[in-house]
Amino acid sequence: MKYEWREGNEVQLLINGEEFFPRVFASIQAARKEVLLETFIIYEDKVGQQLQQVLIAAAKRGVHVEVTVDGYGTADLGAPYVAALTDAGVKLNTFDPRPKIMGLRTNLFRRLHRKIVVVDAEIAFVGGINFCADHLADFGPMAKQDYAVQVRGPIVTDVHRAALELLAVRRGERPEKQPLSPANHFRGNVRMRMALRDNDQYPDCIESEYMQAIRSANYRLVVANAYFFPGYRLLRELRNAARRGVKVTLVMQGMPDMPLVRLCTRLLYNYLLRDGVVIHEYCQRPLHGKVALVDHEWATVGSSNLDPLSLSLNLEANLIIRDHAFNQQLYNHLTDLGANKCKKVTLERVMRGYWWRAPIIFLTFHFLRHFPAIAGWFPAHSPRLKPLTVADAQGVVEEPTGSVHCNVEESR
Repeated sequence: MKYEWREGNEVQLLINGEEFFPRVFASIQAARKEVLLETFIIYEDKVGQQLQQVLIAAAKRGVHVEVTVDGYGTADLGAPYVAALTDAGVKLNTFDPRPKIMGLRTNLFRRLHRKIVVVDAEIAFVGGINFCADHLADFGPMAKQDYAVQVRGPIVTDVHRAALELLAVRRGERPEKQPLSPANHFRGNVRMRMALRDNDQYPDCIESEYMQAIRSANYRLVVANAYFFPGYRLLRELRNAARRGVKVTLVMQGMPDMPLVRLCTRLLYNYLLRDGVVIHEYCQRPLHGKVALVDHEWATVGSSNLDPLSLSLNLEANLIIRDHAFNQQLYNHLTDLGANKCKKVTLERVMRGYWWRAPIIFLTFHFLRHFPAIAGWFPAHSPRLKPLTVADAQGVVEEPTGSVHCNVEESR
């Protein structure tokens, strides 16, 4: 099941927190009726504090505010922070909360990883940026490079619907109608489609969008992805595209926030380079983006990495965008990164010591390829949404009175 293509939209690329946070906060400050926000991480740093203040102000003037965070990614909010929000009338929800064992978080898999903000069902933001200061350049050398988009037009109807469907999990039902009448009038001439991944209705929509786009590529294909370890089918399509003359360029992490992830990604370099795929490692700061483009029209921006967690376990959200101007803007930006802020990976460099790395490559690839099924050996649970309370923030996780099954057993 897929969302339909929507005509007549407006889209703006937002690069890093410097462009993303001011737009989101200004939109919340202007909200009249409703704010729906989903994110993997909120930290109590300067970004989290500013988010808290604009949400409290919106709730106090009568705006219906729903904030949903992941039980793993946002596990450490303090009681005062939570109390300030809930006392103002903000409805806080946590996705799949789990108690810690010996101080360690236990809910490792099937995370709410998508990042969505919808204001008054008229303006929406979708991307990969969490609400924390490490998405700002002044954070220091480990500040993340990341992307989101601001959209208006009929596509907002679908982003709004996706947010409401997740909130319906809390009630154990699907929403029959939306509380607001989303603005569906045309705002531009951009064609867009919502692409979700979950363990129920949309198990492989994002991967399918990538596969179709790669197969259709004629001229150029650029992928900038933080955590890159896709399955064999997608890797094969990238090689096939390069073999038929498409200029395939990958922008990968060169200054990683998770070194093990970069090591796994590098195990794939030989397989891709020998058929003409160009690989750049971005070395100025950790790359956290999840964007791609094909030829002169197709592009995607969202939360989904190309790794087993995003493609097979997590809840993710991307927007598929068909627009020449947006495609060119993203291409110019990524080309500049590749030319001025990256190191080009050569086959000669990769082949050094390949004889002893080959068995590791083989074993690691096949382990990660089957990782979603391996994760399925662990006791199954039903992802759920429950109100986030002050007691939760103090470390007391209460079991909800009811939960909704999301077909996790079929999501391997």
